Amino acid sequence: MKIVIINPTYNEKGNIERLITILEEEIFPEIKNHEMHILVADDSSPDGTGDAVKKLQKKYKNLHLNVGEKQGLGAAYIRAMTYAIDELKADVVFEMDADGQHDPKKVPDFIKKIEDGCDMVIGNRYSDGGSIPQNWPFMRKVYSVVANIFVRTVFMTFSIHDWTGGYRALKKEVFLKEKPRLTNYRGYIFQISFLHKAVRDHFKIGEVPFHFSDRTLGNSKIASTEYIIEVVKYVLISRIKELQRFIKFLVVGGTGFIVQVLFQEGSIALGIALLVAKLFTSKDPLILSHSIGAGIGAEAAILSNFMLNNFWTFSDTTKAKENSIFIVRLLKFNASSLIPIAIQAAAVGISEHYLGTTFMLFGHGIPVRIAILFPTILFLVIPLNYFIYNRFIWKTHKLKNESSSSK
Repeated sequence: MKIVIINPTYNEKGNIERLITILEEEIFPEIKNHEMHILVADDSSPDGTGDAVKKLQKKYKNLHLNVGEKQGLGAAYIRAMTYAIDELKADVVFEMDADGQHDPKKVPDFIKKIEDGCDMVIGNRYSDGGSIPQNWPFMRKVYSVVANIFVRTVFMTFSIHDWTGGYRALKKEVFLKEKPRLTNYRGYIFQISFLHKAVRDHFKIGEVPFHFSDRTLGNSKIASTEYIIEVVKYVLISRIKELQRFIKFLVVGGTGFIVQVLFQEGSIALGIALLVAKLFTSKDPLILSHSIGAGIGAEAAILSNFMLNNFWTFSDTTKAKENSIFIVRLLKFNASSLIPIAIQAAAVGISEHYLGTTFMLFGHGIPVRIAILFPTILFLVIPLNYFIYNRFIWKTHKLKNESSSSK
């Protein structure tokens, strides 16, 4: 494979000279089976960083320089990765800071992970032996640790330990897939957004633990407060977008409940129920009308839920040419609605059999029916319904498979 290590620079003359020498003379000789290159992505540094690289190019023929305007870390990486893949024909590209904070001795470990089948490998500072500098100020440690915990928790992706780091290796396919969606992230938030999109597109992610060293020359380019704000903003907005289908599903469910009550208790439903009861029974029609009204309300809610889910919640899975299966989907939806009804009935029946109709809670008698229905609906019926709708009615997994096959 042709592997290109990209080092973004802005006023890093002393650091980049030292890093290039270490990579060329200590690290690359250990890597026998791959063609190694360095690409310095310099943002027109006024301190002469570009001139220093040009001098070293006379000694190292696999050293390249890509110069552009200063537009942020993300913009520099996008520019350099595009150059590495299009011009240098790279199969794998690295992200590595030029300030010496990323241990170059770990490069072979990243390559081994790629060889073993990973699409993207990230440096891990927070587990399995990875670490951050002990001499960092307390608040910087807090920012770093809390930011990663926040991202992992909101994205519910705990298998990845370091979301904010910039020591990575990735196959060209990952960058080409994600590039169109990364152009808006020019600053340091590029790291989180890139990894987030790669994870959601089901690329295989590996980790390499390493000790993050403090820089010895120059100053950090990160503005901590501004960066934290950007992290929170990106993560929350992205997560809301990811959960919008589930949020719509909950809204539709609430709407269905209102529809059921209105139809079940409304004069039209009760009028129809009374008429039907009078026609088919000689007993008190009012008694039967309640059951018929309940049935009408339930079916009205089912139809309301189906229409709203079909044309709103799961609209991206329905196409005009699939109108012929509309009725089939509706019948499946009706049939699937019997499952949660049966679960709720069973939960209430079993509970009342063993607990009676009421039980004491905080000194008050609580109806078992109410106490059991709430957790049953919240923790069993809602997740089960959402699973059935996604898997069997609207089959959203086909969209994911199509997305994966296009990588």
